[in-house]
Amino acid sequence: MTEVLTVDHRRLEELAASMLAMQDVPEADAERIAACLVLADLRGLPSHGIARLPVYAERLRRGLVKPRPNLNLDEPTPVCARLDGDDGFGFVIATRAMDEAMERAQTYGIGMISAFRSTHFGMAACYLLQAVEKGFAAFIFTNASPAMPVWGGREPFLGTSPFAFAAPGTDKVPSIVLDMATSVVARGKIRRAAAKGEPIPEGWALDKEGNPTTDARAAYEGIVLPLAGPKGSGLSLMMEVMGGVMSGAAFAGRVGNQYKDFDAPQNVGHTFVAIRPDVFVGQDYAARMEELVRRAKSSTPIDAAQPVLMPGEPEALREAENRRKGVEMPADVAEALRQEASRLGIRIDDF
Repeated sequence: MTEVLTVDHRRLEELAASMLAMQDVPEADAERIAACLVLADLRGLPSHGIARLPVYAERLRRGLVKPRPNLNLDEPTPVCARLDGDDGFGFVIATRAMDEAMERAQTYGIGMISAFRSTHFGMAACYLLQAVEKGFAAFIFTNASPAMPVWGGREPFLGTSPFAFAAPGTDKVPSIVLDMATSVVARGKIRRAAAKGEPIPEGWALDKEGNPTTDARAAYEGIVLPLAGPKGSGLSLMMEVMGGVMSGAAFAGRVGNQYKDFDAPQNVGHTFVAIRPDVFVGQDYAARMEELVRRAKSSTPIDAAQPVLMPGEPEALREAENRRKGVEMPADVAEALRQEASRLGIRIDDF
């Protein structure tokens, strides 16, 4: 069984930000990237957490991610704009794009920003939370490197791109924060299982020959299966259109894999939509949202010991608990961080 360490989240954020800053990432950007990575760990998504820092650092060293990109905004309409990410960190590009979308939504009720020449932006919920904390509803669309077949095919073509939506709650009910892969499972979970030498459940993936497999390594080299068959494939195609085709980013299986493709930047595409939730119903929004959530949560649970929760609520509860007790980190992730820190002349003695 893999040894698991427990580390205070503030220590992880401080370490990640320091390591990025030492590679010429501006302090504010380094802190934002670190916060997004650790937030994924806090919310129970370690596949998108601090474990990814070494590969981001490697891509920085190879010049495939720019530490100080020149983000250029083109505004074809007052409501819509396109952001050239200049091969910067996806976290930084996504944060800027959501800010720009919210600024337009405040004035016009809705704002939409597409981004191209971006990179992997981590957990989509990070930017959904950015929106709901300011009182906006939001959609996020992104494409990703090929890992999943179009329904009926057997070669990797679509990304396991997340479907992401959020609507702000009130002081009486939680926000709805839906961030789900369009595959049966996020590919990062298969990668983590492969790194730990653990099997995966049946039905998650196929190997390169198209055979069902529980071998995580064979699955990572093969294809991940779409969620609910043609439905997941269709949702991922929507992400390909909204994130890739419409933004001007790479698409149709051409987005680079950050773990395998070290000859060129990824050119990931994203689209961010912010909506002022009261634009149609005014002050009634809060009461209507409270009624929706209360009625949904009052449904008779399948298991009396497990209350009905809204999307994002389990993650919020896990985050609160992990902020108190610390983030669980497998020993192999801790060792990878120690090795990466050592490259930069940082010694880690506390985990």
